Amino acid sequence: MPDQDYEYRGLMAEAWDLLRGDTSVWTDRLFYRAIIERQGGAALDIGCGTGRLLLDYLAAGIDVDGIDVSPEMLALCRSKAAELGLDVEGRLHLQTMETLALARRYRTIFVPSLSFQLLMDDAKADAAMRRFYEHLVPGGILALSLRSRFWSRRNVPQPMQWSDWAVQAEAERGDGVTIRRWSRERYDFDRRLLYEDNRYEAIRDGAIVATEFHGYSPAVCWYSQEEGLGFFERAGFTDLRITAEDGFEPATPDDSRFKITGVRP
Repeated sequence: MPDQDYEYRGLMAEAWDLLRGDTSVWTDRLFYRAIIERQGGAALDIGCGTGRLLLDYLAAGIDVDGIDVSPEMLALCRSKAAELGLDVEGRLHLQTMETLALARRYRTIFVPSLSFQLLMDDAKADAAMRRFYEHLVPGGILALSLRSRFWSRRNVPQPMQWSDWAVQAEAERGDGVTIRRWSRERYDFDRRLLYEDNRYEAIRDGAIVATEFHGYSPAVCWYSQEEGLGFFERAGFTDLRITAEDGFEPATPDDSRFKITGVRP
């Protein structure tokens, strides 16, 4: 079972979909779906959360399961599935990447939304890659998204200095309450770690009626293209490919957002 010290809980989980808005236009859904349909067979969504991709694929008749470390996010996913008339019985699992243990084996495993970068050190990342490898059938494909930096080339932050608090998202919940998310961040360049604090506010008639602080730091570890390839190679994957953004064009060395795919021989 996952450790109880998980990040996606409380108002953070409740407001997750609300503050992200319309995700149907996100281009990664087409990228992963193309791989899954080309592969055929069952797929596994790593870090499925509230079901952004999983529910979309199930509605299209794709055989897909999901794992997440947050019971609250999985509960929201089940609730959304029920509203859509989708059966997720036996499909959603409370699991971590590095201790993944499911009965099924898959033709495709995909790790969207930079979820792989929630692993804070190379040992955990290598352990997760071995678990992915073992949960693929021969010829199965692993596809994951990575990012090598979280700042612009023109505005490199000072090491380990907190940024100012800034509003990142705000939306009305539908009951007259507005949810607002504030965040600040700092960077440890030596260890490739992004620290992030988040503050969520529930606002009614201009007054703050509830506040939650989520200081889960460090929050993300970033990896270069070379480091990403190394994880695949050490786990035994072959036919490695790096593509840019959410398409199938080869990534250039300057692309900070990229996908890597590999095959279990």
